[in-house]
Formats: sequence, structure tokens, C-alpha cells
Amino acid sequence: MTQVTATALGPWPGQDPVEAMRIIRGELGGPHLPFLPELPDRGVGSDAVGRTASLLMELAVDVQPHGWRLVDRPGKDMRRAASALSTDINVLADLAGEEDVQAPGLKVQLLGPLSLAAGLYLHNGERALLDYGARRDIAASLAAGVESHIRKVAAAVPSARLVVQVDEPDIAAVLAGTIPTASGYQTLRSLGRQEVTESLRLVVKALHDAGASEVVVAVPEVEAPFDIIFSAGADGVAVPLKALTTRQWEHLATDIESGKRLWAGAADVGGAGLPATADIVESVWRPWRQLGLTPGSIAAVRLTPSAGLEGLQPKQATAVLTCLVQAADELDQLALG
Repeated sequence: MTQVTATALGPWPGQDPVEAMRIIRGELGGPHLPFLPELPDRGVGSDAVGRTASLLMELAVDVQPHGWRLVDRPGKDMRRAASALSTDINVLADLAGEEDVQAPGLKVQLLGPLSLAAGLYLHNGERALLDYGARRDIAASLAAGVESHIRKVAAAVPSARLVVQVDEPDIAAVLAGTIPTASGYQTLRSLGRQEVTESLRLVVKALHDAGASEVVVAVPEVEAPFDIIFSAGADGVAVPLKALTTRQWEHLATDIESGKRLWAGAADVGGAGLPATADIVESVWRPWRQLGLTPGSIAAVRLTPSAGLEGLQPKQATAVLTCLVQAADELDQLALG
């Protein structure tokens, strides 16, 4: 039977990849989806922009006071980012090799081409998003670079289905024209829907071609462009549930009925306390039934936190995973009647 499953969005507290992966793989055994964690507490190169930029082919970056900048040749910052990612993949291979029973899947996450262009800067100090040529080059370079990355991860866990989460936290702002310029006094003009779709499609296709069995695009709930994401070839969308409108739920219901997946950010980690299992279940099951979706189709759902877990203590982050697994089991029971 296909089941509701659980995972998290990637960012994790602490600096020790061995400890992080032991916890994650222990909590998210089959049928759930363990992931290669991001540990931003390690500093430069372990942030989302630096980690993804280390995958770029024939483009180089370094760190300036205002952030990551495109440069002529790789420097120590890019090498540090690449080294941290390589270490994580080696740790993953070692830990997976020690397991008696490996999880059937593994997720990796990376920043999408639009948010990466918003997070990188040109030589003149302006955002790369401002320049059409830079946007095009970043998307093409990322699409070229993910093939090698996916191949390395696949070699670390040869029996696992690889799932890729493409993070596009800035996609709605890119479409709306609300990304600030480097000075902060103005905003960059909005990009057309066709260019946004094509840029995303290029990377999604490259991931599928490299062997990813599922590619899901993670977005904020406000003005999330589900139509663009699915037009670009994504298999699903990851979105926090707490602010979704009825209209957005209706769009998602149509997408689910057509075979797409919903990664439901149902565990709200933005408050003072940890989420309750009952609240997670209710936030999915109530709109599901209100929209007339069949109980059996609940298997299209993968439960996640509403955001990354890097701001929590490791014990709290672990408790969130435990809670998500319990909620997935309860949703399965509800679906069975």
C-alpha cells in the first residue's frame, strides 16, 4: 500500500554531519524520506547560496561583504563550499554502508536558478537577477552542474531512489518585482512568466535526466505560482500550509488529481513550542475532505515542517521528525477508515 510519508526541508542545527545524518536516518526509515542535511552553522559555504553555487559549471563565486559574487576564477570560499558538500556525501556513504537495512529513498536539496540569481552578485555589486545574460548563464551552469552532483550522491547510496527538492524561496518576489536592488532603495523589475518557467524547466529536466526519480519545487505559501512549477515539469510542490487560501487549495486539489505530489508543510515550527501531531493531521485532513479529495489519494502527500529546522536545538529538530512520522501514520489510518 502507498503511504503518507515524512521528510524535512534540509537545514538542520549543529555542525557535525555524522551526528545529523545518524539522527535523520534513524528517524526517517522506510517508507519515509531521509535527506542530506544542510548545516548552515558551519559558516561560509554551508549556506544555501554557497552550497548550490559550488555546483556551478564554468562559473565561479567568492564571498564579499554584501554576499556571494560571480568572479573570474574559483577562490577559497568556493573550494570551502565544495569541500563541505563532498565531506557530507562521503559521510553519507559511510553511514549508509553500515546500515543493515537502507532507506528506500534519499533527498537532496539545492537552490533553484531564480533564487540563486537573486542571491548572487555581479562585479558591479548589483544582483545577478538584474542582468538577462547572467540569469541565463546561471540557469545553464546549474543545469550542467547537477548531473555530476546527482551521480556522486547516487554512488553513495546506490540502492536508493533519489529525490531532489529545488528551493525557490524568492520565486514569488521575482515574479512580482519586489526583490530589492543592492542599495535597497529600489526594486528589480519583475521577470516574465515565460522566462521564469523556462529557467526552472531547464534545471528540472537536467535533474530528471541525471536520474532523479522525483523533483519537487519548494516555495513560500504567499502567491506561490503552482501553475509555473508544474508547467516546468516538476513532480510536486512543497509549500507551508499555514497561510494557503481556499483558492490555492483548490488549485492543488486539481494538480493532485492529475498525479502531482504535495509536500505539505504541516508542522509549524515558527512558534514557541513544538507542533502537536493532532494539529498536523488536522491541517491536512480537514481541507482534503472539504475539497472532496478521496481518502486513498492522501498517499500523494509527504509531510514536512513549515520551514528549515536549523534554528532549533537538535533534540527539538529530532522531535519534529518524530511528530511528522506519527502524523503520517495517523493520516494513513484515517484514509483506511
